[in-house]
Amino acid sequence: MKIKSYFLWALILIVLDQMSKWLAYETLGGVGNSVDINAFFSLTFAHNYGAAFSLWANGDGWQRYFLSSVSVVASIAIIIWMFKTPLKRKFKLVSLTLILSGAIGNLIDRIANGFVVDFIDFHYQSFYWPIFNFADIFITVGVALLLIVDWKK
Repeated sequence: MKIKSYFLWALILIVLDQMSKWLAYETLGGVGNSVDINAFFSLTFAHNYGAAFSLWANGDGWQRYFLSSVSVVASIAIIIWMFKTPLKRKFKLVSLTLILSGAIGNLIDRIANGFVVDFIDFHYQSFYWPIFNFADIFITVGVALLLIVDWKK
């Protein structure tokens, strides 16, 4: 597979992320609206003004610009890293593609809205995992895969 293919996959994943957020908005309608799927899983519409797990969510707006800047710098670094990674390192390229997709997906939200749209909500009794989105999944899986790939090396 050529390097262009990984960037095409990144674009597809970004579109998937953005479409899922749009569908969540259209289906759920507003912040706090929720639909229970089963006892452990709900779709709950939320605005996340902070970073992962709502870190810095209660800031006075500075986090929008800071986190957007971090996403831009990280995305540029990942793109450079991808170009420097040999094509035979497929798992590494897949992991970087996932991280890039997630970073750009959430960056689009921050720039367009000032917050990230979250809607995937896992819970058990009174324990609630922080609400997240597909971009967060891409980043988490990408980082985990990258750690495994580099650890095995």
